[in-house]
Amino acid sequence: MEQIFREIVEIMHYDYAGCIDKEGWDHPEAYFEKIQLLKENNMLTREHFADTVRDYLLDFQDHHIYFVDSLAEKRKPLDRGFRVRRYKDCLYVTGANNEQDVKMGMAFISLGGFTIPELKEKHSRLLKANHPEREDWMPILSLYEYGDIQDEQGNVCKITFNSYEKPGYTPDYNVEKVNQDTLLFTITDFADPDAIVKLVNDNRDLLASADQWIIDVRVNYGGSDSSYYPLMPYIMPEEGVELADREDTMLFNCTHSNAGRFLAETLPELEGIQGEEAQQFLKVFIREWEKNKGKGFVEFDFEDIVPDTFVKGTKNPKSVAVLSDYMCGSSGDSFVELCKKSSKVRVIGRPTKGLNDYANLISKKWDNGFEFMYPTSRLSRIDRGMGMTGKGIEPDLYVPWTPEHLERDADLEKALEWLALEKSTAR
Repeated sequence: MEQIFREIVEIMHYDYAGCIDKEGWDHPEAYFEKIQLLKENNMLTREHFADTVRDYLLDFQDHHIYFVDSLAEKRKPLDRGFRVRRYKDCLYVTGANNEQDVKMGMAFISLGGFTIPELKEKHSRLLKANHPEREDWMPILSLYEYGDIQDEQGNVCKITFNSYEKPGYTPDYNVEKVNQDTLLFTITDFADPDAIVKLVNDNRDLLASADQWIIDVRVNYGGSDSSYYPLMPYIMPEEGVELADREDTMLFNCTHSNAGRFLAETLPELEGIQGEEAQQFLKVFIREWEKNKGKGFVEFDFEDIVPDTFVKGTKNPKSVAVLSDYMCGSSGDSFVELCKKSSKVRVIGRPTKGLNDYANLISKKWDNGFEFMYPTSRLSRIDRGMGMTGKGIEPDLYVPWTPEHLERDADLEKALEWLALEKSTAR
């Protein structure tokens, strides 16, 4: 474990995309001392080690870094059986999948005897957010054994937390009619390029005939930018849009280690992808990593896969509403940002997660089940103070999150309202 920690520090100092920008931000000596102290006291468990590593990584203030223990995942990880979101001084239950004593709409007013404002101060480093809508309270829930919860009638009771197996994730790529003129897409990730191609191909007549679209990416776990390319012609206006920002470049940290890890991960992945465009996308990435390994920060040549960044659109749909929120990140960030370039689009909801200042993750895996994922590319916009870290991609029409969202879909209502206005104006 000591050796793994040394390797992680070395990666963050040399291979991580933010290694130059964030030089001096971290204090590895303190965490190495903590690991040694745990070892001396026979307390250096896998769990304590993983917690220490994650605590160290908080120094870099990057949501795009992950350290996981695959053996812990197999042991059925801790989950409280419900989800929460902060509004003012309460944590509102937004969903309950296992815990029977907790219902959507209830609100925690304290955890472990601490009020929510006290917890916010106590765990500000772990929350890593500057707005209640952007706070992730799930790691904090796991630190406490009970909480005081208030029901919708104002009655308060104490609840002792249970632990459940973390619910599995099933991707959702779906399109349905909301009304005669409007289609609603739900896309929870861009990890499967073949699934998006299939969605488009299976519904081609429906997509082309609908006057209005709503694309819900409020929860989108990212994946590959190439996955959403089949949607771009529909989303862009007929006259076309230049999607590339000539002032913004993406630089890859082409260390020998990064190149080796990328190629080891990607070559097997290439064999499993059916779509020709997605295959070509990966082949160009492989070529660029092989060509530039050892050269430091380099801009890749993507001309083969994006020969023309000027994209002309289709007549239909005439208007597109994109629903966004804090749980939309990585390729989800990119998708929302590109959608905003179209005159047909209004992004509605709340800012995205904002992960892409540092992106294109690769992994370092160890035989004992630990895995470390970190970004290898950085955007030059950071140098102009135009980064998205901590703020995400802003919506065109901001809808504050309130507990009313638990009773009705205020974002969808706003989208339908805007689409109706667009339709009446067009007449």
